[in-house]
Order: sequence, then structure tokens, then C-alpha cells
Amino acid sequence: MSAGPQAEPIESTTQWRLPEVAAGWVTDAGLETDLIFHRGIDLPDFAAFPLVEDERGRRELDSYYRGFVDVAAGAGAGLLLETATWRANPDWGARLGYDAEALRRVNVRAVEGLRELAEEVRERVAAVQVVGSIGPRGDGYVAGEMEADQAADYHRAQVAAFAEAGADLTTAYTLTTVAEAIGIVRAAGDVGLPVGIAFTVETDGRLPDGTPLGEAITTLDAATGSGAAHLLVNCAHPDHVAPGVDEAAPWAARIAGLRVNSSRLSHAELDEAEELDEGDLADLTATTRGLLARLPAARIVGGCCGTDVRHVAAMWADGSPVTA
Repeated sequence: MSAGPQAEPIESTTQWRLPEVAAGWVTDAGLETDLIFHRGIDLPDFAAFPLVEDERGRRELDSYYRGFVDVAAGAGAGLLLETATWRANPDWGARLGYDAEALRRVNVRAVEGLRELAEEVRERVAAVQVVGSIGPRGDGYVAGEMEADQAADYHRAQVAAFAEAGADLTTAYTLTTVAEAIGIVRAAGDVGLPVGIAFTVETDGRLPDGTPLGEAITTLDAATGSGAAHLLVNCAHPDHVAPGVDEAAPWAARIAGLRVNSSRLSHAELDEAEELDEGDLADLTATTRGLLARLPAARIVGGCCGTDVRHVAAMWADGSPVTA
């Protein structure tokens, strides 16, 4: 769905940028698929955020994140600790019995827990940032239908909870339309929290609604006064992202990172799959590094569905993938 001509440019509330770290920034992997398939944890509606309020769940999350601390420490890289709150928004929360106050509580607790871990590991890594993670209102593989103003209203409470808890920034992942991205940037501007935007793409490098990746980035920046601190692409194999990338285009310099899927299956095929496709580790590493070489500003590298700490560690082995 188009953002529409009614989207008014807004001034960025902050000129915040991710601090410079020579080696780049490690982020995590496919949290939900790792928890389900490797740790045997049931996640109704693919939602990990209830684990924040459960003792066993907190232990599992802590164990998960510490693997990426080790990767960042070994690579001399910065570390992004991103909350398990991709589904912690009103529609998905209601399905799991969370009202507005309960969602505020869990989003705050998720940031606070990672803030504690960040303080503990700060001396081990080059730098550390705590990120409040947002997901789309709907399914991450199906184009949404909200207009930008609706999206701002919908996502504002979650962003505000992250700001309340002291997150360094918020990042919205697996966005399928420009309109929702515009709304999230507006919501973040309203509460004064820096924001990253991550679009997902289909096998042809286009967003699920058919928008070319470059058009999505330029439309978002035009509508928000480049209000997003940076952009990423997530939840797609590097070979699916590649057709959408034009490294000679000015907008390519806005892509600050990748969080890739292990599988070459399409989103529709992944929805139908009953087993986890972990991909080929060596091939995923090579294709990710090949794509990063075409993205001049990329400095954030991690995984998405089907990946775990092994995949991210392989990407960062033998030198930083963003400086190689």
C-alpha cells in the first residue's frame, strides 16, 4: 500500500547516529526459530516477549544473548542487544492476554533486562547499545494495509515504553510497506527516540507489496526528512536481497546492515515448512559477505529466521564482514 501524497515531511528529532566502531556491529540471529527448534520452547503466535516475565524464559534469553557477546568480543566489534519484543504490540499482545498496561510493562522489562546485561559486558566489547525491537502490526510476510498516521498511532506506545526504560534506540523489523515505516519513524520522533527501519523483501528484492527496495528507501526518507537513523534489510536470504540492490544508487548508502535468513525458500514456502531450514553455513557466509561488499555503508551484521549464533559467528570469523 502506498504511503500516499498526504505524508508530510517531518524534521528529524535527533541527528543521532550509531557510534563508529571500526569492525562494525554484531547483532543477534533468529531468536524465535532458535528458541522453538533448538531450545524446545513453545512460542504461541511466534511471540517471545512473554519469556521476559518468566524465570525460565529469562534464563533462556540470557543464554541466547551471551552467545553474541562472545562473537562481538572475539571480533573486536560493537554489540547490539535487541529486545525479544517483535510481537509485543497491541494486536498480537491481545491474542496472548496482554492489555496496554501489560504491554508497557513487558516492553520496559525487556529493555531493563538487556540494560543490565549491557553494563555487565561493557568491558568485553568495543561498544554496546540496547535496542527496543518492533515488529509489524500484521504478519511479517504479508503486506499490511495501514496508512502512515494510523501506524504512528499504533506503534507509539511501544516506542514510548522503550524510551521510558532507557533504550538507546528502537528498530522496526520485517516491515512490508513504506506507510508503516513512515508511521514508526513519526512515532519515534514524537518520543525523541532514535529509530532504525528494516524492510523485508521477497525473492525478487521487492517488498511484499511489490515496492522496489530503492523506491521504499527514497520514499521513506522523503516523507520523514531522513528521520530514520539508518535502514536495514532483514528476513530474506542474501540472494533474495541482491536483485533489489543498486550499489551505485545514492540510496544504497542508507543501508546500514543485514539480518539474513538461512534459507533460500520464499516467505510463502517458509510459512508452509514444518522443519527448520538452517541452510548451508559456508554458503550463507559467502553470500552475505558478497552482498555486504556491494553496500558501502553496511556495518551491522546478524541473522534472522533459521539462523543462530553459529551462523553469526561464521559471518564474523576471520575478520569483520563489513571491513573485509
